Amino acid sequence: MALRKPLVIINGLTQKIPSGDTLDATVQATNALTLTNANAASITIGQPVYVSAADTVDLANSAAIGTSRPLGLVMDASIAASATGNIQTSGSLTSSDWTSVVGAATLTASSVYYLDGTAGKLTATAPTTGFLTKVGASVSTTELEINVEQPIGL
Repeated sequence: MALRKPLVIINGLTQKIPSGDTLDATVQATNALTLTNANAASITIGQPVYVSAADTVDLANSAAIGTSRPLGLVMDASIAASATGNIQTSGSLTSSDWTSVVGAATLTASSVYYLDGTAGKLTATAPTTGFLTKVGASVSTTELEINVEQPIGL
């Protein structure tokens, strides 16, 4: 198989990469937003949140349509009430302790996780009432690949 060189743009012209040059670019595997916690209590890493008002988030749950559309998962270890913090909307989120989110220290590897009926929780068992919202799938016992889908009314 012949060695092929990638195409690059140099001075507005598309051409093969010159000999001796290399490509160097940072790949961003996650998307995150900085928003304010509107909950009366702290929210912790991995908890699903929805946009509750302009630039604010609160704990998501599958009970009602308004709360069943999670924006993403809390990325910071903790975000205090009325404080700002990072919400991860895609990519892989890793935590050494998922207890506050799934009720166990670790995820079940290779499982799909859905928004739970309890605010701020995820479950590997698809809900049968309210709204079904897939949030992501576990890659390992500590890592969840975030892929939020639209809620389906049950």
